[in-house]
Amino acid sequence: MEDFKLQWMVATPLFDIGEQVNCLSDELIASYADQPWSSIAGLRHRLVHNYEGTNWRMIGAVIEQELPLFIARVDEILQELRSA
Repeated sequence: MEDFKLQWMVATPLFDIGEQVNCLSDELIASYADQPWSSIAGLRHRLVHNYEGTNWRMIGAVIEQELPLFIARVDEILQELRSA
């Protein structure tokens, strides 16, 4: 992950996800407390501000292991909210 363009392509969607999580209401966050909302927002802050550098192995693990589960859960949440 020494290629800046690749880093940007990988990190930018994570910035966006974290930024959107920051915009969620307290009520929604409390209603779906099973999600690691603060960790997602925290990852965005670490990436944007480069606190302690970026651990690209950790980012790779997030993308490969955690992001698919998060996306699936967000899809479920959206379906629940639409049918409510």
